[in-house]
Amino acid sequence: MDGRYLANMEDVLELYEQEPIVGTARVCFDERPCQLLGEVVEPLPMKEGKPEKQDNEYKRNGTAVILLAYDIDTGQRYVQVRKQRKKADYAQFMEWLAKEHYGHAEQIELVQDNLNTHSYGSFYEHLPAADARELARKFNFHFTPKHGSWLNMAEIEFSVVARECLSRRIGSLDVLEREVLGWSERRNSKASKIHWSFTVDTAREKLEKQYHKVNTDNHLSNN
Repeated sequence: MDGRYLANMEDVLELYEQEPIVGTARVCFDERPCQLLGEVVEPLPMKEGKPEKQDNEYKRNGTAVILLAYDIDTGQRYVQVRKQRKKADYAQFMEWLAKEHYGHAEQIELVQDNLNTHSYGSFYEHLPAADARELARKFNFHFTPKHGSWLNMAEIEFSVVARECLSRRIGSLDVLEREVLGWSERRNSKASKIHWSFTVDTAREKLEKQYHKVNTDNHLSNN
């Protein structure tokens, strides 16, 4: 843990602590790769009170990626399923997110990890220059620190989708997309929100030794 880690962490935490601002959206974004695993032998149908039985053998049908944006103020999540997560996929997803869901917003404060595809440059490489500039003006990036994915609320959403949607074998992109979109619709209908309680003050208290190691001017408490 170094100064950059602390700076990025506090930037994200400070964003979470702010009161909502009219015209500004606060959104967490992340991606999750998924293996597509098909059945070699059809599972035995469920009997009452017993789980479906799957054969140990399966076939690999490639991979897919779930892209997810979670709005911390509205409790809505927006998802796409794609074959890969390259710069073009990132740029297209962000353009879709901004136009389809945040056309009303003047600014989108976006929390994400520091993957090399997560940049304004991806917009320019895969969108017309005028569109890329418009998108870059709309998004303000907040990067989680390296090894700091726990700070991204989208990670919590992915733990929910894994538990509620991805606990069985899914053999095709179409089925994965149907399952994930259905999951997001159910969550959105309830406006399910994440209750985040870890603040800048909490971080400075819980991680005071790390703060002191980074800069000895950060004094240790007597406890």
